[in-house]
Amino acid sequence: MIHIQSISKSFGEIRALNKVTMNIPERCIFGFAGPDGAGKTTLFRIIATLMIPDEGQILINELETIRNYREIRKFIGYMPGRFSLYADLTVEENLRFYATIFGTTLKENYHLIRDVYSQIEPFRKRLAAKLSGGMKQKLALSCALIHNPKILVLDEPTTGVDAVSRKEFWELLYELRNRGMTIIVSTPYMDEAGICDEIALIHKGRILVINKPEQVITSFRNYLYAVTGNDPYKLTIDLKNFRKGTGTGAYLFGQSVHFSAVEKLPEAVIAEYLEELGNINVLVRLIQPTIEDCFISAIASSDEEN
Repeated sequence: MIHIQSISKSFGEIRALNKVTMNIPERCIFGFAGPDGAGKTTLFRIIATLMIPDEGQILINELETIRNYREIRKFIGYMPGRFSLYADLTVEENLRFYATIFGTTLKENYHLIRDVYSQIEPFRKRLAAKLSGGMKQKLALSCALIHNPKILVLDEPTTGVDAVSRKEFWELLYELRNRGMTIIVSTPYMDEAGICDEIALIHKGRILVINKPEQVITSFRNYLYAVTGNDPYKLTIDLKNFRKGTGTGAYLFGQSVHFSAVEKLPEAVIAEYLEELGNINVLVRLIQPTIEDCFISAIASSDEEN
């Protein structure tokens, strides 16, 4: 569905994208996971024909984004990360406006957005500025869907939204995917990355990993331990110095420290080492990695190569 070939984009001295090459299949939820500044928004704007790359090209449904942008915009829906609808228009007025832009009407295409719009329709006379975060996202999604796009591009759609609204939003995405839509979504949340059909981990404008979430996890080659104690910061420093060549990384992860090693070590050996350095109430457990652990590992490997 989408073929991305050697896309690069710079803003002054900042290299936002660095020769990104990948393919996105149709009828799936394809996620891009990475921190702020990784290049997600820049890539999405180029895909949505809102920005021209410095080099490379993108083909969407065999149409080139620069030469054929008018045709592409007819079948692509774009929802930017920042709420960009008209705050001084009501819910219903915003929808009618976007429907008119695409040469349709709310009545004609109501069936396309029913599942989303029905949740905010009781507030159709409310100004968009007065909506909650979750309701704003549902309105923005309704506007992006009103012309029945084949491809939906969502830039961090759940940032700043409460947990319940996030769950509801993803349920809606699954329904759209099941109808045959191709959905591209970026997220800073690794739990959301884990429920996409496929994901790309992006950092400093480079794609580090592309795979199904479960395969990203199974490709984690090291042994991972969760370590707790009275002073997590001291634990992190001490674990980073554990047997040079054995440990591959230590970082804070919630209330514990995650420590990866190239060989399987008895938990007692790690605990004894830490206690000898003055750490108290040390508990070490061998655990399974998460998407976030895989991402941190991929960043470390990339930084070493560069």
